[in-house]
Amino acid sequence: MQFRNSSERYGLVAISIHWLVAVAVIGLFALGYWMVDLSYYDDWYKQGPDIHRSVGILLFALMLIRVVWRLFDSGPGPLPDHTRWEVASAHAAHALLYILLFVAMISGYLISTADGSAISVFGWFDVPSLTGQVKGLEDTAGVVHYWSTWAIVVLAALHAVAALKHHLIDRDRTLRRMLGQ
Repeated sequence: MQFRNSSERYGLVAISIHWLVAVAVIGLFALGYWMVDLSYYDDWYKQGPDIHRSVGILLFALMLIRVVWRLFDSGPGPLPDHTRWEVASAHAAHALLYILLFVAMISGYLISTADGSAISVFGWFDVPSLTGQVKGLEDTAGVVHYWSTWAIVVLAALHAVAALKHHLIDRDRTLRRMLGQ
């Protein structure tokens, strides 16, 4: 498999980043959904959010790398049998996914740093608060985070359904290109 994208298929870097982001997003959503019901006395009350924040920060870094990579290594074009509306909706969905991911990650960061504290990333390094203490920021960012993450899940599910439609019904190479085939 080639390292970079070609006009016909995705390269190892793009494929790896795509699937790492997918796994991280699914894992973060599942962890976030589960941890909102934790009680103060639960063993995971502190550990769950710490993992969630750490993975979120690493995902932010990975998404920055992904954006830079896309600037210098564009992906293959649409397949010839894709209709204009399929191409346009795919571009819109991808752009919206990127925007929503950054909104979710930034709002998550603001929730965690609204009191002026830093985020420790697995004890490896700290990401400082850029806002200091801002009254009410945690609540506002929390609403944005909640709705943006649900929007990501819905849009990602539609993205997966579209990929399966191309694979199972249209029988084209759309999904296989992202699997490295």
